[in-house]
Amino acid sequence: MRPKVQLLSSDLIRRILGEAFQLLMNPGVRVGSAVVELLQSAGVEVRVAGNDRVARLPESLVRKCLASAPPDFYLYSRQGEKAVHYGGDDVHFDPGSCCVQMLDPETLEARPSETRDLVRIVQVTEMLPQFAAQSTAVVCSDACSDSGMPNAIGDLYRLFVVLQHSDKPVVTGSFSAAGLGGMIDLLAADSGGREKLRQQPRAVFDVCPSPPLNWSEFGSHNLLDLARAGVPAELVSMPLAGGTAPVTLAGSVTQHAAESLAGIVLHQLAGPGSPIVWGGAPAIFDMRSGGAPMGAVETAMLNMACAEVGKHLGLSTHGYLVATDSKFVDAQAGAESARSAMLGALAGINMISGAGMIESLACHSVEKLVMDAESIASAQRLVRGVEVHGESLATAMFAQTGLSGNFLKLKETRALFRQEQYLPSPVTDRSARGSEPPSDIFTRARARVDELVSSYRKPSLPEDVLRKFKAIVDREADRAAVVAESSRS
Repeated sequence: MRPKVQLLSSDLIRRILGEAFQLLMNPGVRVGSAVVELLQSAGVEVRVAGNDRVARLPESLVRKCLASAPPDFYLYSRQGEKAVHYGGDDVHFDPGSCCVQMLDPETLEARPSETRDLVRIVQVTEMLPQFAAQSTAVVCSDACSDSGMPNAIGDLYRLFVVLQHSDKPVVTGSFSAAGLGGMIDLLAADSGGREKLRQQPRAVFDVCPSPPLNWSEFGSHNLLDLARAGVPAELVSMPLAGGTAPVTLAGSVTQHAAESLAGIVLHQLAGPGSPIVWGGAPAIFDMRSGGAPMGAVETAMLNMACAEVGKHLGLSTHGYLVATDSKFVDAQAGAESARSAMLGALAGINMISGAGMIESLACHSVEKLVMDAESIASAQRLVRGVEVHGESLATAMFAQTGLSGNFLKLKETRALFRQEQYLPSPVTDRSARGSEPPSDIFTRARARVDELVSSYRKPSLPEDVLRKFKAIVDREADRAAVVAESSRS
């Protein structure tokens, strides 16, 4: 039996969806100009006042679009193997993104993140089986200053770096409408063409509405482009309970549902059957600090509840957990991250992002990433539950040992202990006092990072693929430079 945690009753889920459908009609949803014609062709009323466009989405249309959204899909490795299953109660993890700072392990100070940091995160993630996917984890502040690359293609540059260093699938995203095409071209070059990418997607793209109830110009545009390319889209609604969303958890979940339903309409009208994920990064608004505490238990509850609504609708799910509000890799970081890793796994969220992140998602730590891998492994063991091996539970083994208690010598013990027990890396200290020199977990994590990086081997990519990568990056850099120059003039 797979252990589960459920927060919402069926009646409450129906109430949440009922009010979400009401919100889609009144007050409606702000949308970008790119989708107005598409919506109007589907019979949707779109009120236009200046630059403000508000669509009223009828429940019948929403349900039609829900019916065309696939209940599950896979992400593939570079080798064409199924690596991530979005669907059911399967649970996977990837590092959080996209931080602008990195915790320096020498000074314990946050500094601007750079390309070398992204490479190190990718190397460590590639070596850890707890992470099924990579992410474009940090913003590379040096890419523009050192190479003259325009800021506008920073998202493409991060994907370019990840694809050179990893065979795993990637959770990524574009923060502009213009940048998405080049990123899809990179993935197509890696996969062997756009049709192969459609058949065996290597990446999923986060696409975020702006709370409350606003699908911005670039967000709307990205949904359309992803749907038409057949590349999976991951809706990341981010209601902030008490700030940009109702203060109650149920109210914020309702807003999340309305924003996500609107995204599904835009996406499925553009490409019926294209893969889409009911994802999100909801949080509470801390009334004392004015921040969004990602380590709060209520934030975990919001992610779990939002995923329950998505599962009720038969969709694959995503959430943002395994993060902390601590500014260091300390006991608070361990407690908050481990707690939410467990809760997310018990909720059966298909992809859980956030590992490695500290300071309320502002900063990344590769040392925390390897610590989080241990918490994730424990969560993965927990959701496997208690398993039965063979016809006897204990009597057959007692028949061999009697009352001697010497189970260590049994062949069953040798055969099964690795299945029954997760054996942690040296990051977790289980040694007897005096058997090893004493050390704190951050010191052990630093050593583990060095060990993983030294064991890492960069994938060997064909020269023609590398040439295509470079040509795409150069093309997009030139295009961005022209756009920037024309906007100045």
